[in-house]
This record gives sequence, C-alpha cells and structure tokens, in this order.
Amino acid sequence: MRRLTLASACFLVTAASPVLAADVTAGPSMTSPGFDWTGYYAGLQAGYGWGQADINGTSGPPFSTSSDPAGGFVGGYVGGLWQFNQAVLGAEAELNYASIGGSSSLGAGNSFGSDVRWFGSIDAKAGFAMDRVLIYGVGGLAFAGIETSQQAGSAAFSETRSKAGWTVGAGIDYALTDQFVVGAQYRYYDFGSEHFDGTNGFSDRDQSTNLNTVRLNLSYKF
Repeated sequence: MRRLTLASACFLVTAASPVLAADVTAGPSMTSPGFDWTGYYAGLQAGYGWGQADINGTSGPPFSTSSDPAGGFVGGYVGGLWQFNQAVLGAEAELNYASIGGSSSLGAGNSFGSDVRWFGSIDAKAGFAMDRVLIYGVGGLAFAGIETSQQAGSAAFSETRSKAGWTVGAGIDYALTDQFVVGAQYRYYDFGSEHFDGTNGFSDRDQSTNLNTVRLNLSYKF
C-alpha cells in the first residue's frame, strides 16, 4: 500500500511538471503592436484663412493702407512618414486654391484690394505617435499667388505675383482605419513683401502679406 501511494505521487508530479513549466515560461500574453505611421499618403483638405496685407506707395503721392483678407480654401497634399518607436519624421507638399481677400479705402472712390489666389508649401514634419493618434509640428518653404488691386473712380489696376515665404504650424491626426486618417491643423504663413509696378497712372507699391489658416483633412495611407 505504501509503495502504491509513493508511485502514485511520483506519477502526478511527473505529469504536472510540463504544465507548471509552461505556466512559468509563458508569462503574460503579448498585446498586438500599435498602429504604424510609416508609409506614403495623399489627401484632401479644406479650411478658412485670415491675415493682414499692408500696402505702401513707393512712387507718386505717398500712401499707406492695410486690409484684413479672409476666406476659404480647398486643396490637396502628398507626403511620407517614417516611425522610430514613438517618434515620427516625414515630408509633405501641399497646394491650395484660395478665395481669401480683403479691401480698404483711402477716401471716397479710392479702394485697395489684397487677395491670396492660391498658396502651397513644401514642408518637413515631426511628431509623437500614441498608437492611432499623431501630434506633430510642420514647417518649411511656402509660396502663393498674391494680387494687389486699386479702384480710383472709373480707373482700375490689378496685378498678381507669385511670392515665396515660410510657414510653420501644428496639427493632430487620427487613424480611423489602417488606410484612412482624419485630422486638423493650424498654420501661419509669411510671404514677406512684394513690389508691384503701377500702370496707367497708378503708383508703384510694396505689399506685405501674412496668413493664418485652420483646416480639416482626410488622408489615404498607401
């Protein structure tokens, strides 16, 4: 009887050993990896812009005026991101059609207009990823089509120039799925000063323009 009991105990210990070993070595179950932001993407965006345009006459009777252009814009962008742990680095290019304008007046019948017809940028991008949420900063070289105009009685003058400048901003993106990403962004653009030659009796002028924008975006990640 004693030998039978000892043999039974040995059998139970031997049978249980692989199970106990498996429990010790297995540890807690691994969770699935977080969302990977690495990849190329393209998207659409729309938003609202507002800013300031200062116009100063450089020939003829001196004058100075300022307007506050504002309005909407729509556009698109392409880019690429590379994720290293939670750090995300990348590059992006955007181009937007804009209807952002404003006007001011110097006396009756003498009005000045300032308009941003289109704008875009080529940017560097850096952010911090928290699974499907990406918080980032963005900045780089900006460019725009800027128009200056003047109406004096029945005479009118307008000219559009392409101008380079710089931009900086910040935003947040959220990956709805592995392909679709939505987000929101704020940007500041400074296009410096541009010289315009007056025609038909209008004075030459320098116009400096800056712009703030807020936008919503939808991306497709390839």
